Amino acid sequence: MQSINVQWKVGSGQGGGSRRSGSSRVQYGARPQGQRSYSRPRSSGNRGNNRGSYIHHSKFINKATSVEADVPYVAKHAFADFEIDERIKANIASKGYTTPTPIQDQAVPVVLAGRDILGIANTGTGKTGAFLIPLLQNAIEDRNKRFLIMVPTRELALQIEEEYQGFAAGSGFHSVCVVGGANINPQIRAMRADPVFVIGTPGRLKDLMERRVLNLSRYQTVVLDEADRMLDMGFINDMRFILAKLPAERHTLLFSATLSSEIDTLIHEFVHDPVRISVKTRDTSKDVDQDIVEVRPGEQKFDKLKMLLGQEGFDKTIVFGRTKHGVEKLAKALQKDGFRADSIHGNKAHAQRQRALQGFKQGMVNILVATDVAARGLDIPKVSHVINYDQPNTYDDYVHRIGRTGRAGERGSALTFVEMR
Repeated sequence: MQSINVQWKVGSGQGGGSRRSGSSRVQYGARPQGQRSYSRPRSSGNRGNNRGSYIHHSKFINKATSVEADVPYVAKHAFADFEIDERIKANIASKGYTTPTPIQDQAVPVVLAGRDILGIANTGTGKTGAFLIPLLQNAIEDRNKRFLIMVPTRELALQIEEEYQGFAAGSGFHSVCVVGGANINPQIRAMRADPVFVIGTPGRLKDLMERRVLNLSRYQTVVLDEADRMLDMGFINDMRFILAKLPAERHTLLFSATLSSEIDTLIHEFVHDPVRISVKTRDTSKDVDQDIVEVRPGEQKFDKLKMLLGQEGFDKTIVFGRTKHGVEKLAKALQKDGFRADSIHGNKAHAQRQRALQGFKQGMVNILVATDVAARGLDIPKVSHVINYDQPNTYDDYVHRIGRTGRAGERGSALTFVEMR
């Protein structure tokens, strides 16, 4: 691959700090002369059974392909064609949606028919709508039904709750979002109001069950969203505990971005004769331009990061680090140098994480420094760049990190720092 040289001017970014003017070059994608060794990522030791593994730098290089070159998916349905209540259709239309995404087009009729489902789809493909829309219809048809949606992270739970409010507007169906890191007492009060939909993370769901606040005997439908991530995070025992309390005759929807032997085990344990729907076309989005940033001996990694963030076009950037302490330190260093940055990681309180996410979504900050807690499930519009300041532990983590950009037909860029020796 031919190297790409990007001219930058110090002080031209959105950070607004007083930095010296000048110019230099940052080289992406250059091939080293002769044999070189690359630094290997270390395991953070806090991700369940997910151990770190060496990823060759070539896996981080892939040019975005022309959208025109791809054969577009032709949906078999419009939202107006689905056998769903007119109020749901009106809510979908109010969001500006007319044509379902591939996973929605194929999954909605299957869920409406009451079949178990295994959905394999890339991140950002509309999986949430694929299960919320038909399950809302099920709730309208039988108001005694109750629905459990289990997800790996609090951010994903809150995002699903937000989407639910849009799809369910005017239905009168109550929902509750139960996640760790937040005060449990309001969640207990909300549970006592007998919500139709419960959206939560495994740890908090188990806690509520042990307090006898959540009785799953009435919950005939369960959604396991981002099931692969729940396995990665070591939730398998909590999942088994929770699912054992559900009725044996139930409706189970399992969604995952990857299909592995571990997921296969989950399918045999929890899902009955599922309809398999896969709309996954490749590991990484065709709309994401991927490249590396070489850090040579004697060069300062942080200085290179500032050079990048100071360039024109880095309008909305997520910078991924490996550890909670490192992410917080990096965000503060960027703030000190005048960049509009904030951080999100496991040491932050739930409310602090939500403020950081909202600030990033609304443009009050344009750089979000994050651990892998932000790599999955979050739908943040128009992220221009993802920067892997620290290399991910696994290639799956890489795929989900860079899936934060290049969404909904937008083009995006992913850059990974590689330390040369």
